[in-house]
Amino acid sequence: MSKHKVLFRTLVSVGAIVTLVIVATLAFSAGLALSPQIYPIAQAADTRTTLESLPATSAQAAVQVNQDLATFEDAITQIYARALPSVVDIEVTQRVTSGSTDRFGFGQLPDGSFRRGEGSGFVWDTDGHIVTNYHVVQGAETVKVIFADGRSAQAEVIGSDPDAELAVLQVDLPAAELQPLVLGDSDALKVGQLTFAIGNPFGQDFTMTTGIVSAVGRTISGSNSSFSIPEVIQTDASINPGNSGGPLINRQGEVIGINTMIVSETGSSSGVGFAIPINTAKRIIPTLIAGEAYKYAWLGISGASLTDDIAQAMRLPAGTQGALIIEVVDNSPAAQAGLRSSQQTLSISGQEVPYGGDVIIAIAGEPITGINELIAYLAESTHPGDQVSLTVLRDGGNQENVTVTLGVRPSS
Repeated sequence: MSKHKVLFRTLVSVGAIVTLVIVATLAFSAGLALSPQIYPIAQAADTRTTLESLPATSAQAAVQVNQDLATFEDAITQIYARALPSVVDIEVTQRVTSGSTDRFGFGQLPDGSFRRGEGSGFVWDTDGHIVTNYHVVQGAETVKVIFADGRSAQAEVIGSDPDAELAVLQVDLPAAELQPLVLGDSDALKVGQLTFAIGNPFGQDFTMTTGIVSAVGRTISGSNSSFSIPEVIQTDASINPGNSGGPLINRQGEVIGINTMIVSETGSSSGVGFAIPINTAKRIIPTLIAGEAYKYAWLGISGASLTDDIAQAMRLPAGTQGALIIEVVDNSPAAQAGLRSSQQTLSISGQEVPYGGDVIIAIAGEPITGINELIAYLAESTHPGDQVSLTVLRDGGNQENVTVTLGVRPSS
């Protein structure tokens, strides 16, 4: 099916319109607060209120609202204009395997045929490196990147990390034709800050949507990995199929994340999108560019955050928080250190839940409240071969310190 192009390439999401309405409402309300009474804009059919006929304070407030909206709009258009030369549309062809469906999930395709896929990416440096999601280029036979000005180039996948959902492409273009985006600091993000996503949702090239940081510190399951991805950014900026790999930008025009996935029952945006934090990419991408695989520290457990019901069943002090070890992988660093897995189950609301394993309440002396903090610490603050001290509570509340020598995470 040919891809339909819209007349205007810049699309602003409903989220942006809502944001503008909110700004307008707040600004207008502030203006009214300065007035002794409210003056209606619409009067009788034969009488129209103009700015000239309003009292001075109300007229000034209306002018200020308009100026504030114009400033806000201008800021958004400048963010888009500055980022646009750095964002690319990524088109891939993939060989079909048994049971594969077409790009929209309708009907199965015959073995050995090819299908087209599409995603987004952005320029990382002037050496021709383009960053995107791993699943965008997974199994790709050919990869082409297309810039907003119509230029295109064949690309080669030179490195990938399924565990972080990251991949690096290489294009052969002069440095003068490549404009890298400025990288921000995802560790400094706060809920409520503005976000802007640029990409190619549903094949609609170079679309911008806007929203806010809805949450930080999320942990999600990788689509091509058995390991979780920590410290993920949640945003309500509209993200849809085709946005994957594109940049999530702050109001300074800096990349704060790489748009990756959504939570949706329909396959389209429902206001819950996730982006890999740019600080994770900063740590991993240079290794992939160097042609090496990024090595993660590995403990060798699966677990869950401790709940009050389980803490009570294990006779732990009230209010205890930590990561409950559910399973210890055979011959893993955790197994060699003597960490204990859950051996019993507890019925909670009709569901059997494992309990009885060690509860990790601190790592390297830093208290943790649950499994997500443990995953984040291991991913961001440790390396294979490091020795770490784990503070654990055992059934009955006995506290022990266990030293573990971390291994190398096995391939997914």
